[in-house]
Amino acid sequence: MKVSEVRAMSSEELIKQLQTANRELFDLRLKATTKQLVNHREIPRTRRKIAVIQTIIRERELEGK
Repeated sequence: MKVSEVRAMSSEELIKQLQTANRELFDLRLKATTKQLVNHREIPRTRRKIAVIQTIIRERELEGK
C-alpha cells in the first residue's frame, strides 16, 4: 500500500485498516513464535504499514488544531 493510497482514505477507513494491520501483526508474531511463518519479511512490512497509517492519522489530528 502506497502512502498516496493511504492519504486518499477517510478517517474511518484508516482506523479500520489500522485495526486490521495490528491483528495481522499479532498473527504474524504468533506464527513466528510457533515456527509456522514462511516469509519472515512480512513482520517488518506490516510494522511499516502500521507506522504509515498512524502517521497519517496524527497529521490529520494536527491539521484540525
